[in-house]
Amino acid sequence: MAVLVVYLYPQDFKRLSKIEKSKEKSDMVRCLNKAVAIMAALAISFMPASATFAADNFAGISLTPVPSANPKAPGFAAANILSVELTGAIVAQGSFKLENPSDLTSYYGYDNDGPQLPAAGDLPAVGHKVEASKTEPDKNTYLVLDHQHGADPQYDYGTHFLFQGHELGAGGQGYITRINLDADGAHRVTLLAIKDVNGNSVPTIDGSTWYPFSHRLLFTSESGANASVVQATPDFPATVEDISGILGRGGYEGIQSDRFGRLIIVEDVGGKTGTVNTHARQPNSFIYRLLPTSPFDLKLGGKLQVLQVLSRAHAGPVVFGSDADADILSQDVKDLHTYGLQFQTNWMTIHDTAVQGNAPFSANAAAKLAGGTPFKRPENGQFRPGTNFSEFIFDTTGDTNALTEAGSAFGGFGALFRLQLFGDKGLLSLVYNGDVAHAGFDNCAFWDANRIVFVEDAGDTLHTQRNALDSAWLFDLNTDYSNPASQPVRILAEGRDASATLDSQFSGMPGFQNDGDNEITGWHLSDGDPTVNGLLGAKIPTPFRGGWRLFYTQQHGDNNTWEILRSPADSGGNSRD
Repeated sequence: MAVLVVYLYPQDFKRLSKIEKSKEKSDMVRCLNKAVAIMAALAISFMPASATFAADNFAGISLTPVPSANPKAPGFAAANILSVELTGAIVAQGSFKLENPSDLTSYYGYDNDGPQLPAAGDLPAVGHKVEASKTEPDKNTYLVLDHQHGADPQYDYGTHFLFQGHELGAGGQGYITRINLDADGAHRVTLLAIKDVNGNSVPTIDGSTWYPFSHRLLFTSESGANASVVQATPDFPATVEDISGILGRGGYEGIQSDRFGRLIIVEDVGGKTGTVNTHARQPNSFIYRLLPTSPFDLKLGGKLQVLQVLSRAHAGPVVFGSDADADILSQDVKDLHTYGLQFQTNWMTIHDTAVQGNAPFSANAAAKLAGGTPFKRPENGQFRPGTNFSEFIFDTTGDTNALTEAGSAFGGFGALFRLQLFGDKGLLSLVYNGDVAHAGFDNCAFWDANRIVFVEDAGDTLHTQRNALDSAWLFDLNTDYSNPASQPVRILAEGRDASATLDSQFSGMPGFQNDGDNEITGWHLSDGDPTVNGLLGAKIPTPFRGGWRLFYTQQHGDNNTWEILRSPADSGGNSRD
């Protein structure tokens, strides 16, 4: 039996307006009706009715828990340990030479301001770098694309690509790279851009996503006052444009689109430490939504909104206060981190380009003025597959300090939240409250319809305090984690490569500019579909089947980017189809 499934591509919005009569459609969709009036007819495809069941059956493979995290031992490296059903292969590493080096950088993970390893006996000092600045490739975006080019006009670069921005760099300058997964070593990594169309340096980059409506990659930056959002074409050389006048400047990281082209943006900005609570920070980051005037061209503007959560302890919303200590241990923060409670939410408009123009602005400051609700460093989130983009799961990192006075009860170790979306309203609830062993949540990807992986970025301080490096955790959204016996499954105990082990020993020395312990970043599961139907959340993932591939980067140290495969012993010799 087959079921006819209608896939909605960008040209479908005019017909969609006849079908979708909900309040969600908004002014943006009415504008799209005019923009797509001359577009082609609906694209349709067939899908077996049993596809969802097959996906669930395969996705339900048992993953053996990794029993413990790797300890942090000074002077000792450690290997990555995956569930026995999984294995890993490096697709690029920091020392990979770029096919088109520049004055700024010649390697995937290193700038040109020093050697990749210190000379024997050399120590860092003010004004003296013992190592090149490590560029820290961050979030990955996988795409299957035709007709992509590189620095060699005679070379066939294939069709499978992994894109990433770089989080750090000499002089605070970032860049964009593309790993050509089908290419040989000489053509493996292409430098796509170090400048935007105005000749400005690409900012240091954290998050990334593919925006199929305009055929652009979107990159976010946390780089202080000049933090920005840029869009880039995927081909070489990339055309990079700063669109911060539309989305604002903030400590943005996670960014995801729904089927209408509306963006949810997750901000990661640490707050002030308390005067009394000296190991805890004030909630200071927000969740945003962009309603674009047209998803086909984000430069046309739109409305930026902030998530507002209504308090259960008092009338009105949960807002940013003037007293850091009061906010850190407020009843509102405690309630947000209490299992079983639900909170009504609103989206509050904080900037409208039709009214205020498109000059760059501080989204964080505007969110506070509008009564947005701050969280303790949310970093990433994704739409839950199978919910028609009506459910968004996001994390908070917390204080990354075992001594936090906030503890678990006030979100000191981070948390996972479920946001159910109903037009301009919603419901927020707690999925999981972190503790010292499950803390510092960062990147994420859905494993199937009900399970999602969140990885840790606990940092060197917490690594030392708990004597445990980072882990990747598999959470089941149908599990009641209020029961202490219910805990997520560790599927990766990240190790620490020799370079990161050395850098950890240098950390804190005057003149040393690089990070220490490895962290897990860029955890990304996708089938590479570049159409609207390929948006993360549009399909239920089937890991290692149907073209779905899983990547992550072991950031810092050697900066290895890995593909995770199904273990041959577990898959009858086929790591993926």
